[in-house]
Amino acid sequence: MSRGYFSLVLHSHLPFVKHPEYDYFLEEHWLFEAILESYIPLLMNLEKLEKQGVEYALTTSVTPTLCEMLADTRLMEKFDSHLDKLLGLCEKEFVRVKDEPHYLKNTHFYKERLLQIKDYFENTLNKNILNGYKKFSNTGRLEVITCGATHGFLPLLNVNPKAVDVQIAVAVKTHEKHFGKPPKGIWLPECAYFDSLDEVLKKHGIEFFFLDSHGLNYGYPTPKYGVYAPIFTNAGVGAFARDPESSKEVWSSKEGYPGDVNYRDFYRDVGYDADFEYIKDYIQPEGNRCFTGLKYHKITGESNYKEAYDPQIAFERTKLHAKDFHEKRVQQIEHLREYMDRPPLIVSPYDAELFGHWWFEGVDFIYHLFCEFDKTNTIKPITPVGYIEENPTNQLIRPTPSSWGDKGYYDVWLNSGNDWIYKHLHRMADTIQNLAKQHEKTQNSDTRRVLNQMNKELLLAQASDWAFLMTTGTATEYSTKRTKTHIANFIRLEEMLTEGIDEEKLSYMEWGHSIFPNLEFEIWL
Repeated sequence: MSRGYFSLVLHSHLPFVKHPEYDYFLEEHWLFEAILESYIPLLMNLEKLEKQGVEYALTTSVTPTLCEMLADTRLMEKFDSHLDKLLGLCEKEFVRVKDEPHYLKNTHFYKERLLQIKDYFENTLNKNILNGYKKFSNTGRLEVITCGATHGFLPLLNVNPKAVDVQIAVAVKTHEKHFGKPPKGIWLPECAYFDSLDEVLKKHGIEFFFLDSHGLNYGYPTPKYGVYAPIFTNAGVGAFARDPESSKEVWSSKEGYPGDVNYRDFYRDVGYDADFEYIKDYIQPEGNRCFTGLKYHKITGESNYKEAYDPQIAFERTKLHAKDFHEKRVQQIEHLREYMDRPPLIVSPYDAELFGHWWFEGVDFIYHLFCEFDKTNTIKPITPVGYIEENPTNQLIRPTPSSWGDKGYYDVWLNSGNDWIYKHLHRMADTIQNLAKQHEKTQNSDTRRVLNQMNKELLLAQASDWAFLMTTGTATEYSTKRTKTHIANFIRLEEMLTEGIDEEKLSYMEWGHSIFPNLEFEIWL
């Protein structure tokens, strides 16, 4: 009999980065890297677990923006071309590294891996990655949950409560569209919670969400079981909190498993290491270098000196680390049982892209971890829905406003570097809500097109990704430009309602910012 439960939760998200006006766009490359290194490898390992009869259970969000991109035919055509381009680079690499056997071995490894991924993408998934998520969701072992429509930071949008309601409403509608059923759970954008948010979630049929540790530990009354059992909010929605001990062992590059010297070094990439003339056709058309995914070095140590990467040694390390992680969870469970009158639950949430993209071997770690659970059955992997079904009675607690990220509250998304965006977001929300009421009964097709596009521009501007990137200094120029573009588009569309339609401009916005194609402005009523 199991002594406790373990719930692995992955947050799969990217902002909407479709740029049909370009054959190549760097930010679309973010999507391709995530697909190639995280999403497809995870699905392929779930296939292995299924075929081997290994019991597993995990939860993953697939955010509405990510759903829309993964279902976009044009973007998936670009991804398929991206695979072909990398395979071409492999052929070129066979010649360049033919006299360096350790690098040549890696090139063969990458070519074989790319061919397997391409075959799975084209023939098993039929070039639609959502087909994979749907398949495993239907088994009941993968719980696919949603997120805010465009990952808007809900506490800071709540100046207009309807803006929060729309983020959740669109999320539920988008999930239903892509998965054929409503989501039971939600990953709150940035795990950001505020008082009464649970009422909005309940209104839209959401049964559970996740918090960082302090969001529950500082709740009222104090949780009897800490973060090792879920609670119910006043609205009757379940809340699960992150276990800091297990999380740190994985996400910390210095103290956690990803820092092992045998794992692949993320930063050493052929896109930067090779001569410019040699690599120029495989990086940005403007000549700016970027990652190709062909990386030949292991972490080795903190110096710039890097030894050659050995995929087989790294793969074996994932077995040892999965075994170590499992043993530590068993010890943790046994310790917790001394103080609890029910089997403890350990919730370990992470960004999905940590596994495969940042920690190349991380997806194999997940595979071996479920194999370890299956060997002993000491700990039972479980989804939140599965836990609540087995343990329907839980403490009633009011969580505290919180988020994850630096300092654990709202600082990352509201500071002197990004505070300028919110006056625009609040005005835009008030404006579209008032306009929706004014034009509630309109049948004018042009008016409807303008209002629908205004709604999309607002939602895209609300993405928390832009404020986050402004704070971290990563892709600051792009995030600032994206925010200002959506604000400017909204203002121009507002002018069209009184000055007349600019057909060329409106059509261009509809083409470039084509997210949520069936969304109507009446959602603001």
